[in-house]
This record gives sequence, C-alpha cells and structure tokens, in this order.
Amino acid sequence: MGRWLAGRLMKELGLVSCQQPTHRYKRGGHEHVAIPNYLERQFAVTEPNQVWCGDVTCIWTGKRWAYLAVVLDLFARKPVGWAMSFSPDSRLTMKALEMAWETRGKPGGVMFHSDQGSHYTSRQFRQLLWRYQIRQSMSRRGNCWDNSPMERLIMALRSIWYWVVKSWLRRLRKFTVKNQVPPLM
Repeated sequence: MGRWLAGRLMKELGLVSCQQPTHRYKRGGHEHVAIPNYLERQFAVTEPNQVWCGDVTCIWTGKRWAYLAVVLDLFARKPVGWAMSFSPDSRLTMKALEMAWETRGKPGGVMFHSDQGSHYTSRQFRQLLWRYQIRQSMSRRGNCWDNSPMERLIMALRSIWYWVVKSWLRRLRKFTVKNQVPPLM
C-alpha cells in the first residue's frame, strides 16, 4: 500500500498519522559563525601538544549504543584522551578533553580542532577550552576532509571493534551448536 492511499484511507476513518516531518539538511561547506577553521588542513605538526583533534562515534555494544569521544594529538597521531558513555552529551567530550589535558601535563597554547557537532559548540565545552587556554578551531560544515586524521582513527577503531565482536560471536556460535558452554572472555 502506498503512502497516498494509506493517507486517504486514514482520512476517511478519521485517523491522524504521527509521522515525523522530513529532516531539512543544512548546506555544507560553511564555517561556523563564531569559530573559524584555523587548522585549514595543515596536519603536519612539528611538536607535540600543538594541535589536538576530537570526534565522537557510536559503537553498538550488543544491547544499546555507546558513545566514544577521542582526543588525538596530531604530532604523534595517537589518542591522548578518551571517554565513553551511553549518552552523547557535552560531558562526554569534556571528560575526553580533561583526560588529554591531565595526561599531557596541562599544556598551554594548544589548538583543538573538531567538527561542528553540538558536543563541541556547547557553552560548557567552550568554557572548558577557555579555562584551559586552548584555542578552538572547527571544520567546515559537512566536510570530513577537514578533520581527516581523526576520521581515520575512528575508522580504524571501528574495524578493530568489528573483528573483535565477529571473532567472539564465531567462538560463541561454535560452542552453542555443540550444546557446550561457551568460553569465558
């Protein structure tokens, strides 16, 4: 049954649909109004703690989604801070930034580059950056190439997570077919 026929029949029966309105996407390629793109794809950094990148990704845990926020030092291309939570709010990104700031010895003059997600544009997160004297830079809207080292790390984490879960499920399936107890992990 098509959408129009269903709508007509519902109208005849006096029923009202609770269908969500279509999502209006914003045009990509624009910089944030208050926070420009200072990094401008200059990923070759000469010293540690010059530029940090951040991103948030979701990971399926089997029962629900978990959200992982990671802070990456562009010099070493290694994570310096991370946090995981079941709610994707600004506290998640703040915990990851706090971990990076503490483990790196409270450095000054760092630039933090991220996408234009609500985690990074929130008042609480921007106040934390101001308190730590970290300059904020944001990618253009809808442009993943402006934060490509971070996107590459997230892709690697997802592929590793996929193979860990797949091998665990394969081992579990092998033992349950034989009506045996699965191994403890």
